Amino acid sequence: MARFKGPVAPSLLIELDRGDGVPLHEQLERSIREQIRAGHLAADSRLPSTRSLATELGISRGVVSEAYGQLAAEGYLRASQGAPTRVARTVRAPASTPTPSLLPSFTYRLEPGLPDLAGFPRDRWLRSLRAAWRQAPLDAVDYPDPRGVPALREALAEYLGRVRGAAADPEQLILCTGFSQALSLIARWLRGRGAERLALEDPGWHAHRLIAEQAGLEVAPVPVDAEGLQVAELEASGANAVVVTPSHQFPTGRVLSSERRAALIEWAERGERLIVEDDYDAELRYDRARVGALQGLAPERVAYVGSASKRLVPGMRLGWMLTPSWLGWPLISEKAIEDRGSEVIGQLALQDFIVRGELDRHLRRMRGRYQRRREALLDSLARHLPEARVDAAAAGLFELALLPEKTDEAALIAAAAERGIGLEGLALHRFRPGGSPGLLLGFAGMPEPAIEQSVRGIAAALAEVES
Repeated sequence: MARFKGPVAPSLLIELDRGDGVPLHEQLERSIREQIRAGHLAADSRLPSTRSLATELGISRGVVSEAYGQLAAEGYLRASQGAPTRVARTVRAPASTPTPSLLPSFTYRLEPGLPDLAGFPRDRWLRSLRAAWRQAPLDAVDYPDPRGVPALREALAEYLGRVRGAAADPEQLILCTGFSQALSLIARWLRGRGAERLALEDPGWHAHRLIAEQAGLEVAPVPVDAEGLQVAELEASGANAVVVTPSHQFPTGRVLSSERRAALIEWAERGERLIVEDDYDAELRYDRARVGALQGLAPERVAYVGSASKRLVPGMRLGWMLTPSWLGWPLISEKAIEDRGSEVIGQLALQDFIVRGELDRHLRRMRGRYQRRREALLDSLARHLPEARVDAAAAGLFELALLPEKTDEAALIAAAAERGIGLEGLALHRFRPGGSPGLLLGFAGMPEPAIEQSVRGIAAALAEVES
């Protein structure tokens, strides 16, 4: 194998490999093109003549002429009879700085929906990915059924019936990219049917509001108290659909009481209304048996939505909807139009992961880890931030810490950010102004020493704000 190297212009080095199997003129094109893109050859730079470059590299003049001609056709070079070949004036090197992320970066991340990313069992997931490729039939990677891979829908139906007490029919399961897409599909369908209002818990996850408004729906905020959603206020809202988090209300952590569950279902059945159940983290309880899914009590009135985001990792972008029988086809149509179905290989891997019992094992491991981290958070708050009041709901990935009424919540969050601590305030999730200030403290994503340090930092930020 012979290699030819030679400087042909400032900061330019051409390397050709006769044993590469790629034609020499294509190798030459690629090398010059990359030098121009990298900024090593600036706009209007003069290139060697075809004769001198051919001599330098030990190749025929025709190879250089062909390469120059192709690059001129692509707009990288400009050449004219009797004039030297130059880099086109319109060519500009790309910016050398990396593309920034839209997401902020913090040393201590206390977002309430963040699971332990380091706890994700990569080796076991990789085994499931390999099994998915090895066992899948050829047509498995064709355009998918918009509802999702049948084998995963069957595995999920069994899992949701066993673990969540859901009335799970695989025919009524639709795979999606997460709760946000599921609610977006439902909200657009509601608007298309002439609905004008969607009721949401207040306080409630702010993304619910954004999705509803993007679909053209007016938001009807319904207050939450110690028993969960106030159904009497829902009745007065005039809405025909509501989004609820009954097993672990976000952000208060409350569980919808049995009396309110019965009243909510009666509200839906009496007016042929729809309940959208956001079951985002119900398997993560530490002080009591898990609360069953609302959908199991009224499968024809409840659209149940879950996802892998809290159970595994958010970046997986896999979610599922259990729909009432009358709502299945409209949502399947919406899903098919939007993206023709979710990514298939991840679905096949998740099916294997569930069937082998890995999801159950993973959640069992994480419950113990999260419980220890929650206890570390509560202990740190008691020692360093005793003015914070925590209504200890031993569940999920976060705790709501209410602050003294005089606290400037926005200023505290900004001061914490200056210390590298990422926080969400309760005000972000309120629909009406007012109410006690508070912080949503996610404890799942950091080890105990980092939790301790972050609470110390919040205490210092609070002292700064109050001074």
